[in-house]
Amino acid sequence: MTVPFGLYIHVPFCSSRCGYCDFNTYTPGELGSPRDLTGPYLDALDKELEMAAAQVGRKAETVFIGGGTPSLLGAKGLTRILDKVRATFGLDDAAEVTTESNPESTNPEYFAGLREAGFNRISLGMQSASASVLQVLERAHTPGRAFAAAREAQDAGFEHVNLDMIYGTPTETDDNVRETLERVLETGVDHVSAYSLIVEDGTRMARKVNKGILPAPDEDVLARRYELISVALEDAGMEWYEVSNWARPGGECQHNRIYWQDGDWWGAGPGAHSHLGDRRFYNVKHPARYTQVIADGQLPIKDEEILGPEEHHTEKIMLGMRLREGIPESWLSAAAQPVLEGFIDRGLLERIDKRIRLTKPGRLLADGMVTDLLVAEEE
Repeated sequence: MTVPFGLYIHVPFCSSRCGYCDFNTYTPGELGSPRDLTGPYLDALDKELEMAAAQVGRKAETVFIGGGTPSLLGAKGLTRILDKVRATFGLDDAAEVTTESNPESTNPEYFAGLREAGFNRISLGMQSASASVLQVLERAHTPGRAFAAAREAQDAGFEHVNLDMIYGTPTETDDNVRETLERVLETGVDHVSAYSLIVEDGTRMARKVNKGILPAPDEDVLARRYELISVALEDAGMEWYEVSNWARPGGECQHNRIYWQDGDWWGAGPGAHSHLGDRRFYNVKHPARYTQVIADGQLPIKDEEILGPEEHHTEKIMLGMRLREGIPESWLSAAAQPVLEGFIDRGLLERIDKRIRLTKPGRLLADGMVTDLLVAEEE
């Protein structure tokens, strides 16, 4: 079988930084430049796509523009990126083409422009329907804006719309989560991603937690919230297909499946990561450095590594186990069988058609079980 290939394009700009964010993004103040750097970024991105396409020689089956805040480029800037992808890599006839968008930087004209350009999937950063939760997260949009944006995207002709949700924020209640889910389901979107809050070192939220201003997320609360989300979405006709993702039939994110199923992708833009066969590499992070390296006629690759058989095996197990279909049992060695049988006996894993997959209770413990299985293989 041909390994699927996708393109990830990173837009490293945000108008402000959320308190929980540690992504490779930059606000105007952090860049320390009075100039608009999006123009030089787009020029450099054009050149990276030209050089990358010459190396890869494959059409893109998926394109995912993430950030940061891609919608800050407007429909015109994002159209320019997609046109360059067509002119360099080329697009598969059935390609899934997604851009992330922050609700506060979108409007009906924006979505209409994207649809006309050939985008067919929108992912919106919603996080919560609660004003108090959004305030703790330091999100810029109002509670209702994400849902209005989802409807605007649908009105523009987007059948595939995702809403991103974060649960477990300090001060959040179960009722906040229920309200968010009700609002999500009212929109009729075909995909929901729900991620537990992780307090990353170096963020403003981490400093508040360390000083006792905010409580740290509680593992039991996170588990209860996950179950609440899972029940609500599945009762409404959405199926989980990856631990943190639910979709209506046909709404699964094909680009993310490439990551989870050990496919290939090229990551373009500052700090973007790539994976081609056993080769993994990533770009320089800062936009100014990124543009300079490309201006010098080089690909902006900061570092790379070749995955050995054991590393590749570990990644396939870790990612594949998170999917609804699980992994072939043959991927696990005989040494892991006693641990595997123990998890099956406890109802955390199940064996179906020579495959091993998570049960509903097992989804809460997926990472720990995978670690135990891999450790058993090494002993």
